[in-house]
Formats: sequence, C-alpha cells, structure tokens
Amino acid sequence: MHAVNDLASHVGMEAACRAFAFNPGYVYRDRARRRGVFSRHPITVRPRPPLALSIAEQNRLLGILDSERFADTAPAAVYATLLDEGHYYGSERTMYRLLAAQGQVGERRRQRRHPVYTKPELLAVRPNEVWSWDISKLKGPAKWTCFHLYVILDIFSRYVVGWMVAHRESAELAEQLIAETIDKQRIVPGTLTLHADRGTSMRSKSVAQLLVDLDVTKTHSRPHVSDDNPYSEAQFKTLKYRPDFPDRFGSIEDARTHCRRFFPWYNTEHRHSGIALMPPDTVHYGRSAALTAQRAITLDAAFAAHPARFKGVAPRPPAVPLAAWINPPKKETTTPVVTPTCSLIS
Repeated sequence: MHAVNDLASHVGMEAACRAFAFNPGYVYRDRARRRGVFSRHPITVRPRPPLALSIAEQNRLLGILDSERFADTAPAAVYATLLDEGHYYGSERTMYRLLAAQGQVGERRRQRRHPVYTKPELLAVRPNEVWSWDISKLKGPAKWTCFHLYVILDIFSRYVVGWMVAHRESAELAEQLIAETIDKQRIVPGTLTLHADRGTSMRSKSVAQLLVDLDVTKTHSRPHVSDDNPYSEAQFKTLKYRPDFPDRFGSIEDARTHCRRFFPWYNTEHRHSGIALMPPDTVHYGRSAALTAQRAITLDAAFAAHPARFKGVAPRPPAVPLAAWINPPKKETTTPVVTPTCSLIS
C-alpha cells in the first residue's frame, strides 16, 4: 500500500492503482482507516441534539414500551394507540432507536411456536405388528364430487387387511373400520402399532379413544412429509395406475365393485417387488418360506440342465426382507483413528 501511495504522488492515484491492480476505493478507505486509528488529533464526540428526548423522557417511553400492555406490540402499533388516546411520548423512529439501544429490536409480537414433531421410526418383523392406514379420494360422476376410500395395510406383508368406500370422510366410519379389522385379524392387545398421517379423521378423539380401549399404539406422520407414510401412498398408486382404473366412477356402487375386484387381486395375485415378488397374502399368512424353497428347486433344475447359461453360478431366488421400516434410523459413521507411526533413522 505504501508503494501505491508513493507512486500516486508522482503519476496520480488512478494510474498508480492501475499499475498495481488495486481498486482506488480500497486505497481511499485504507487511508481513512489509518487516519482514524493513528490520528494525533482527538476524536470529537458528536454533541447531543438539542431536540432529543431527555434521559427522564427516554426512560418513561422505554417503560411504556416494556409494559405488560405493549410488551408484545410493534412500535408502530404502540405509536398509533397512544396517539389515539391523546398521548405523544416520541416518534415511531425514536421508539425503535430506544429499543435498539436496549437490544430489543427483535420480534415483539406473541406468535405461536410450532412444536417439534418427532420423526416416526417404526419397525415390523412380522405381520400384524405395524399397520398403516390412509384415505384417498375417488372421483365421482360429476365435477367436484368424490367418494372416499379407506385402506388399512400391513407394512410387513403389504397385505390389505381392511378397506371401505364411503360418501364422506368421517371419524366414526374410520373407527368402525379399524375396530372390525382388528377383530377380524384377531389382534392381541398391546401388540399392534397403527400409523397414519395427520388428517382430520386420523387425529380425531373418537379414533384415539378407540385405540386406547383396544390397547393399540398410534403414531402420526410429520406435517407435510409424505415419506412418513410410504406404504399407503405406494398402495394407492398401484390402485390408480392400473389400466382398468376409470377417470370417474358413475356411483358409489361402481367404486365398491371396482375395489372388490382390485383388492383380492392385489392380495393374492400381485407380485410385490418389496416382498421378493410374492403376493402379499403369501407373506401375511406364513407361506413365503415354502414358496421360496419351491422357487429354489426350480432354479436348481434350470442350473443343472444348462450351467453354462448361468456362468457356473447357481441362481438363488430373492429372499423376503426380514424387516420393514418406516424411516429407518441413520447408521452412525465412525471415523477411523489413525495412529501416527515413527521411524528411527540410524
């Protein structure tokens, strides 16, 4: 910087800055900073404006701003309220200046603090351990009309244990379906977890009380997080992306008839990719091991007939996963500790 200043005294600041690739503004600011730090002249303190509020007036205004009445009110609203009541203690800008001096210029309004929702982490290692349920809309015969499809799904086997089509979404209907499905599956109290999103029916008091009476644990997805209920969302996609799914249903009986065809097919014929391409009822009712062994026999015979086609490696059938998770916990990665080594040079 000294070289720039020395050259500037001979060729000018612009030429000196171009020679050293400096921004002239930076050089000027550096000069000003050095004058402020190393100046031999004392720094003059700005005199207090003659029209400023006195110390007593500032304390009175600050006391009003911090009072219980105005503690959660913005200075603009305080100013207007006092003005409407015939009082003037200072301008709105003065209020902000006093609050800034006290470190109180943050949000003053009382606002609702949203609770921190815990991410649900659910594990199922057998059928009828964790169920997921949801409600989807089916378009009706006219615009803005629809029917509501309630579906309860076992996340381990992907088996639809209960479903219902109704004219409306209702907590009472959901309560009835849940109670009938638990009774049909003969669920032992204290062994089932029922997961759902945060819909009105899912969070209703009647459903919550039913689950308490039946000793069923309930969990909910986080708000606006569709991944917290993936099994129900995937099942609805399978339903609505089938070739025979209509754009609209002519009546509620049409919707029920369609579901009476779809769910038996889904439970007994649909080869689900998440459960080793087996039908859900095979896994739900404990027949997956026998089907896996049968597939292995078929593959062994194919390998024995043409081993070269498999490059000498016997194929194995896919295995049913041992567990089904909703939001599996993240694996902790440990950083290996490197021990320094020393070498002796002789």
